[in-house]
Amino acid sequence: MGEHVNKEELILSSVRVRFAPSPTGPFHIGGARSALFNWLFARRYGGTFIVRIEDTDMERSTRESEENILAALRWLGMDWDEGVEVGGPHGPYRQTERLDIYREYVEQLLQKGCAYRCYCTEEELAAARDALLKKGEMPRYLGRCRSLSPEERVRLEAAGRKPVIRFRVPENRVINVNDLVRGDVSFECNGIGDFIILKSDGIPTYNFAVVVDDHLMSVSHVIRAEEHLPNTPRQILLYDALGWSPPEFAHVSLILGKDRSKMSKRHGATAVEQYQAKGYLPEALDNFLALLGWSPGGEEEILTMEALKQQFSLERVAKSPAVFDLDKLNWLNGHYIRQAPLGEITDLAIPYLEKAGYISTPLSEQKYAWVKMVVDAVREYLTCLSEITDHVAFFFADVVEAEEKEAKEVLAGEQVPAVLAALREKVAGGGEWTQADAKSVLKGAGKETGAKGKQVFMPVRVALTGSTHGPDLSQVMVILGKDKICSRLDRALKMIAGK
Repeated sequence: MGEHVNKEELILSSVRVRFAPSPTGPFHIGGARSALFNWLFARRYGGTFIVRIEDTDMERSTRESEENILAALRWLGMDWDEGVEVGGPHGPYRQTERLDIYREYVEQLLQKGCAYRCYCTEEELAAARDALLKKGEMPRYLGRCRSLSPEERVRLEAAGRKPVIRFRVPENRVINVNDLVRGDVSFECNGIGDFIILKSDGIPTYNFAVVVDDHLMSVSHVIRAEEHLPNTPRQILLYDALGWSPPEFAHVSLILGKDRSKMSKRHGATAVEQYQAKGYLPEALDNFLALLGWSPGGEEEILTMEALKQQFSLERVAKSPAVFDLDKLNWLNGHYIRQAPLGEITDLAIPYLEKAGYISTPLSEQKYAWVKMVVDAVREYLTCLSEITDHVAFFFADVVEAEEKEAKEVLAGEQVPAVLAALREKVAGGGEWTQADAKSVLKGAGKETGAKGKQVFMPVRVALTGSTHGPDLSQVMVILGKDKICSRLDRALKMIAGK
């Protein structure tokens, strides 16, 4: 047993993981899940979390996208120990700033005979690909330039052809990957074909750059999405050719929509910034993302970042695809909204109230305290903070109308004029009051008129809010204040009297 523990300690004693996004668009929810799994793994084992930017797609990569990704990571609470913005001993951490490093290792592979220059045109490659497809074979490069003589190379270059550099894939070899999530996976080299490692413009391809970067940054575990599994044999071949030991690989399952198809816009928002804009809390999104493909030991589903750090392990990452359940995310977010400090939720809600025209900032101390009461009254109904504007209109309105059929029927009750008039009399008079005071006057109005329960509460609610549903009535009455209550009761009484 001691030997097993020592082996595990050896594997996990120097955990170094990385999240290496391509800054070609908004930060996707799947990328956030990959980043979180890496971050949790590093934090669980006291390791290092690196953020590296893979920006070799020169046409699509932008600094704006990079900033979007980094801002989302910070918002989600994922700090990094090395990488862009924080530096470290293995920089630079943007691939476009490492081009000289890649060329050095390309040169090594050329000298070893593990790579060669390929002069094939796009048209020639397309024709060869079509021919393979017609035969029912997987498209791959068939090695046309593998054995060019020096004279042939000179002739092709004189014709203006710029070569790419291809890796020479060994024949009749099987690559075995002991994946920490998927188990043993095997790949036949013969189906791979010689692949490009350096394009004609001097920019490395993903598979080559990632191997060089992961080795030079001493990455111990590569935790990434399942879609990268087919890249793994190419990368292992490159590790071998360069005389390096590959890291441990762990490929995490895909995220599917509820209909079991690959996650897309039709299943809901796909970018982290969209969830942030709608008023989801980072704690809820982290909790939700962690449960997409990983499960804790027990039944508990509400897990703080601290709890996730203590429990996360690759052993509990599932092989089967994870299903993105928006209802579950909404449930989690509602929980975190209710549990968060009221001041924090109020500050987050204020921009939505301002955008809807209910308030304008900056708020006075008195107004802020009042808005805080409004947020407290309605937060139990919210699944995300942007929904707050659907629940608060009656607090801000000058007058309210009973528009629902059910609300109009409530006001038609024969006891209603007496109840509202009795309440109006008891509420009149200035001064602060509490929920206990509000409950007391409601009870008094009922006693005085002989009305009970709903016969009192429902018409009062409709007169004050225009609806039969909503927050606790005594809470509503304190927030509205005596003046507003009196004016709304007066208006309701006039309307009932037909004036």
